[in-house]
Amino acid sequence: MKKIFYALMATVTGLVLLFSYRTSLGGGTESAAALPATTPAPASAQRATPSASPSGSSSASASASPSASSSAAAAPTQAAPASSGLADGTYTGSAANTRFGPVQVQITVSGGVVTDVQVPVYPDENGRDQQINSRALPVLVKETLAAQSADIDMVSGATYTSDGYLSSLQSALNEARA
Repeated sequence: MKKIFYALMATVTGLVLLFSYRTSLGGGTESAAALPATTPAPASAQRATPSASPSGSSSASASASPSASSSAAAAPTQAAPASSGLADGTYTGSAANTRFGPVQVQITVSGGVVTDVQVPVYPDENGRDQQINSRALPVLVKETLAAQSADIDMVSGATYTSDGYLSSLQSALNEARA
């Protein structure tokens, strides 16, 4: 009888401890929201510093961009590469096939700096694809403009889209360097 009582008490104690264990950051949403804001800040600050001066110069050249882009898009090899090694023009990467469909990236380079990123082809067959990509693609575009390369982080929950995006982006960047 004592063994049954001890076994029952051990089970109840184990359940109480299990249900009282907190897997999240205790203290509610304030501390959970504060952690992501403080964790990526150094990486964002590092990326924002180098891109602050190029984006300032790209906005100055953006006013001349429509005529320069159309002539550079027609003959991207005629444009002289800038110090970054990227020739001015519009470049479309090869379509990267993913499990859920192809992803293709198009970049616009002005003054040797990537000034615009478009994703003309991406999976959008169903509501789930649309939901994932409406969240992931703006993040990937923003990261690309900040990094000025394909060395960016993938978006959690959009692994296949991120893989395809990075592959197509690298293809477009390689074309801009050629």
